[in-house]
Amino acid sequence: MPPAAAPIPAPDAESVLPRVVRHDEQGHRLNVASGRWTALAMSRTSTWEALSKSLGAAPASDETAWDLRPIEQLDHIGAQLLWGHWHNAWPASLEMSDQQKAVLDQVARYTCGTPDEPPKTLADRLKAFALNGPRLMIVAGEFTRMIGQLALDIGKLIRAPHRGPWRDFSGHLYQFGATALPITALVGLLIGVVLAYLTSQQLRQYGAETFIVNILGLSLVRELGPVLAAVLIAGRSGSAITAQIGVMRVTEELDAMRVMGIPHGFRLVMPRVLALAIAMPLISLWTSMAALAGGMLAAEAALDISPAFFLSALPRAVPIGNLYLALAKSAVFGILIALVGCYFGMKVKPNTESLGKGTTSSVVTSITIVILVDALFAVLFRGVGFSS
Repeated sequence: MPPAAAPIPAPDAESVLPRVVRHDEQGHRLNVASGRWTALAMSRTSTWEALSKSLGAAPASDETAWDLRPIEQLDHIGAQLLWGHWHNAWPASLEMSDQQKAVLDQVARYTCGTPDEPPKTLADRLKAFALNGPRLMIVAGEFTRMIGQLALDIGKLIRAPHRGPWRDFSGHLYQFGATALPITALVGLLIGVVLAYLTSQQLRQYGAETFIVNILGLSLVRELGPVLAAVLIAGRSGSAITAQIGVMRVTEELDAMRVMGIPHGFRLVMPRVLALAIAMPLISLWTSMAALAGGMLAAEAALDISPAFFLSALPRAVPIGNLYLALAKSAVFGILIALVGCYFGMKVKPNTESLGKGTTSSVVTSITIVILVDALFAVLFRGVGFSS
């Protein structure tokens, strides 16, 4: 029976560890490596971990000197390990044999570092703009196309009302309108209470307590009521619209509708837009009423203004034009929220990640558009609804 072959000695934890054993004449640190720096010798996990730990503790700066002559055997794996530890650069001082130098020279010659990214040229910047810049224009074009299709679908409904999706319309009207009344009333009531208490602190200082009716009436009926209701509906119903249509995209129901010849705009977009266009003004009016009720109760508690005086002074403080303006822009808010929700729902890809992103984008975009359109209404109708 032949004797068992002696195992190849791995780099000893004490002899292979790069460590400071002496200082040279210039005072530089000198690391001495020994053992077998080969792939076979370093194949053991414990040896590799000990060697990696020792190399990590050894400095790799340009001022460090190395002595590789005690190494018994050095292959390309060991040389690559050393070269990587030196950050692909020769140390300031290196002592080694001719064979070791040949191996390290070959490793240094064929080791490729991370190339620096070249600066972008004008052509690259124009190409990036061509890919990303017109995205907003593309979205605007698609949104305009959806509005045009909605106009055609409404014309089709007027020509043949018996073919309209009335069941879908009534279901969406209940879902978007009736089920939203409790939360909008609660939020409106609290907003009215808070606004009345904050305003009363300032009016009491000047003896102008009665003007709280003007402030609450104009701010709640004209601005806060419609905007607050629109924000709540955008987060509640706008996200629901996107999620509903997005799930239909994920489950391939939209593709099935296209195969059967059922138009998406007539059956999906138009009922939701009409439902929100009708429900949104009513929800806005409801929210404003709840906010005025909260403000009236807070005014009685803070300023001793009776509800009878509040209700009698409200028509004089808030002309009827403010109510018409609030209802008109609430209808616009409802149409835009429904269109944005449908647009992002149609753009959902058949995966759950895209569904979450689309719902988030729908809510954020709807709220942003509501605020922008409200600012546009405030500028365009700044002279409407104020008593002379």
